[in-house]
Amino acid sequence: MSFANELRNQHAEDWDAAVNHPFVDQLLDGSLPDENLRHYLVQDYQFCDAFTALLGQAVASAPSLPSRLVFAGVLGAFASDENTYFQDCFAELDVPEADRAAPALHRVTRDFDALMRSALATRSYPEVLAVLLVAEWLYGDWAARAGDPGSWPAEPKHAEWIRLHNNPEYNAWVTWLRDEFDAVEPSDAAARGRVVTTFAEAVRLERAFFDAALVPAEVRGMEREPGPAALRK
Repeated sequence: MSFANELRNQHAEDWDAAVNHPFVDQLLDGSLPDENLRHYLVQDYQFCDAFTALLGQAVASAPSLPSRLVFAGVLGAFASDENTYFQDCFAELDVPEADRAAPALHRVTRDFDALMRSALATRSYPEVLAVLLVAEWLYGDWAARAGDPGSWPAEPKHAEWIRLHNNPEYNAWVTWLRDEFDAVEPSDAAARGRVVTTFAEAVRLERAFFDAALVPAEVRGMEREPGPAALRK
């Protein structure tokens, strides 16, 4: 069994709970309330800085030019298509500029941002890949549940988020990322243990992030300080 599949199977409970989460169910059938989508997108947008940095670190630490070029291409696409989706939805959902740039943050948002930045600080290619792989593979799995585009919800705020994670280019990227992760499985026990721990925490936080998206606003326990600017220091 490949390294990636081994870790995914070890954490199947959290993985499957995230892929089949009620948040995903409502997104896929178009019934997700705007308030929940708004909260989810505002929080998810706060990862863009750390995620972009992770892709940049992958470019820097990849073992070959072909691998670097793959990450560079994904980085460019992330900066265009996905950012456009966020901005379009923010406009449709009347998200003020303050909530785009420095919103109150849920604890799980802080924890996930911290995990990304911890992996980034290691400059370890396998640890960077562990976070990227979970984020991209798990999203590909839930988006695959949508089936053919003809069965997707009608509104772009739902359908476009599915399309961004369910298309031939994205699927090929996830497959490549999984193969790349398998190819750099650490032989050193301590290094492997760090990668396993990072992978497990990323899966746990993906599930928790969907949980938080459905929590009523009055009980979310949001905090405004320190905001994203402080997280980036």
